[in-house]
Amino acid sequence: MQSSVKRVCADVSLKEMENRPKYYGREFYGMISREYADELLAGVEGSYLIRESQRQPGTHTLALRFGPQTLNYRLFYDGKHFVGEKRFESVHDLVTDALITLYIETKAAEYIAKMTTNPIYEHLGYTSLLKDKMVHRLSRGRTEPRRVTFQRDERITSPLVRRSALKDTPEKQCSYEKIHNFKVHTFRGPHWCEYCANFMWGLIAQGVRCSDCGLNVHKQCSKLVPSDCQPDLRRIKKVFSCDLTTLVKAHNTTRPMVVDMCIQEIELRGMKSEGLYRVSGFSEHIEEVRLAFDRDGEKADISANAYADINIIAGALKLYLRDLPIPVITFDLYSKFIQAAKIPNAESRLEGIHENLLQLPPAHYETLRYLMAHLKRVTQFEKDNLMNAENLGIIFGPTLMQPTELNALTTLNDMRQQKLVVQLMIENEDVLF
Repeated sequence: MQSSVKRVCADVSLKEMENRPKYYGREFYGMISREYADELLAGVEGSYLIRESQRQPGTHTLALRFGPQTLNYRLFYDGKHFVGEKRFESVHDLVTDALITLYIETKAAEYIAKMTTNPIYEHLGYTSLLKDKMVHRLSRGRTEPRRVTFQRDERITSPLVRRSALKDTPEKQCSYEKIHNFKVHTFRGPHWCEYCANFMWGLIAQGVRCSDCGLNVHKQCSKLVPSDCQPDLRRIKKVFSCDLTTLVKAHNTTRPMVVDMCIQEIELRGMKSEGLYRVSGFSEHIEEVRLAFDRDGEKADISANAYADINIIAGALKLYLRDLPIPVITFDLYSKFIQAAKIPNAESRLEGIHENLLQLPPAHYETLRYLMAHLKRVTQFEKDNLMNAENLGIIFGPTLMQPTELNALTTLNDMRQQKLVVQLMIENEDVLF
């Protein structure tokens, strides 16, 4: 059906127009009326021309004959030609793609409407491949965040036995959900949707591809695909500045390797270091650590032999957290944490923070839990490192939580609340997590 459409694309212009834009050819007819354009195209299926608008001189319209009528579209050029989302190198390609879409949507409208009613997604393609990849992996459910009640004059202790932060046994697979990162994609050669198994028509931008796992589907089908993306390591180009959930799913870990490895190294040899996390390491060496993680992943060498100054490792951890595209405390929860910190009653304030923690994505929650447990242990060496929960709150507040739009005034006004949120999470780590 698609190939039969390509043969009917032809313009009807037989003359050269003076003062035509350099990016148009003989299809440009100058300033003519809609009615005259309709007369020129009448009876020639798939013919088209470009005219300058009489109502808005300087703007251009694509007139396209399809069936018994002439369709008119506002035409734009910014280095490529477009009337909608798709951009084309030539007007001819734009018209061909438009006719393909119009022809298929008209001739196969009923078929298209039923495309997603019986998807093959659960039986073939990506899902079956994903199951094959996962069959030999150990899986376990994530430890659910605990709901607790804060009461005056009562000591609340955790009913759960917490895992050691520095245990040697490897973590098992966590069942974190992740939405697909779909982006418009142009496929070379025939392609079929991996959700509905139907042909992906058009010359360019025929569908979308998940940039993390490679799933190819129609744009309309992408809205129906479950949140079951399993990122492919071959598609993850770096560790720093990579989405947190994407990274842990790709590496099949509970938390980002950077967080685990840096904290383990710090707890091994840096807990008594004066000004830990406050004193900066050399920025050149911190950049070396970043490049090592991006290049070598979990094989990166951050030992004392490579970096004797523990402040370099602490600086690399802060840089990783600061450069996350979505902060550990996510953009959509930022204002809720700020408002919770403003609650005057201490018990209600902790309740508010706790409720917000329960709304964090699983990988973010687990990363924050692990980090707060570590920072709590840092405060236990305050006599040596001079770092208490308040000091750490000042440092990690703007690192872990940021407003959606970076505004100097907003950031300045929220600094106290940012510090307080982290301070309270450190001091009440055993209860909040």
